[in-house]
Amino acid sequence: MKSISFAMTAALGAVMWSGSALAQQVPLGDRTIFQAAQQLKNGEYVWAPEASPHGPALVIVNLKTQKLVIFRNGVPIGASTVSSGSPGHETPTGVFTILQKREEHYSSTYNNAPMPNMQRLTQRGIALHAGKLPGYPASHGCIRLPHKFSELLFGATNLGMTVVITDIPAVPQRSATPGVMTSGPAAGQSLGAAAYEWHPERSVDGPVSVVVSVADQRALVMRGGVVIGSAPVRVAGPADGAMAYVLRAWDSSGQDWLKLQFSGSGQGMAVGAEEGKRFDVPHQFRYDVATVLRPGSVIIVTPEPLGAGSPGREQTVIEPEPERS
Repeated sequence: MKSISFAMTAALGAVMWSGSALAQQVPLGDRTIFQAAQQLKNGEYVWAPEASPHGPALVIVNLKTQKLVIFRNGVPIGASTVSSGSPGHETPTGVFTILQKREEHYSSTYNNAPMPNMQRLTQRGIALHAGKLPGYPASHGCIRLPHKFSELLFGATNLGMTVVITDIPAVPQRSATPGVMTSGPAAGQSLGAAAYEWHPERSVDGPVSVVVSVADQRALVMRGGVVIGSAPVRVAGPADGAMAYVLRAWDSSGQDWLKLQFSGSGQGMAVGAEEGKRFDVPHQFRYDVATVLRPGSVIIVTPEPLGAGSPGREQTVIEPEPERS
């Protein structure tokens, strides 16, 4: 009898937390994912995986617009409304990797509250999961999703993949090759011959992310959430914003990148021909990075220290601990 009562309570809680009555998939029609995302009402989402059936994924969460967009091979395949951290419990911005996934999960902090389709981003419990969407930031730091969309997203992601959480409204657009991948002169002594670390054998498969920290003057290369390379980097010019680049395609015509500015003023998103001259890294490091990039790979340039988000943390399954809702 006790087990039946517990099951009924958990089931009722799941309905209350998921806001499933409000969750609704809306038809894409002749709109793009970005156009549809701007028009989504609370609890709504769009899902078009056929636009890019296979390949690495990237998730962008925008706290300002309370929207999430998922890319696969650099192509947007879905978007949803979200509810992030309330005042005093703000969701952190930065670059994160998915550390743990559980379809059935319960909060040990908030009365065993259900957190279906939980995808953990930090060791302190920030996660993506199904939850109630009141139409404004209302969680204790996590990112709540419509229940059905949380199922779809759960099935499209992998451990170690990149999640970028931003705080300005911005629309991705096509870009020139990120400066860190193109050679160019830099002031003072060049880092072209500097020593660096390269250990691709540490992780032979999985999504590739390159995180460049202007504050630390260092670049990390992660594959499957594991660091496989590290190099010194010098970035000239202002560093008041952060950029994310997604490799959409790479063929005989060259590389096709998608660019998103996810912090700062949100202005000046076009990439000029001079951008490559801002970056100075070891020459051989550029070639080594190019050997592991695939469509869907991500390069992120941030003014923050590498310790601000989760770059560099090994892929692992976190032991149970106090979590935020």
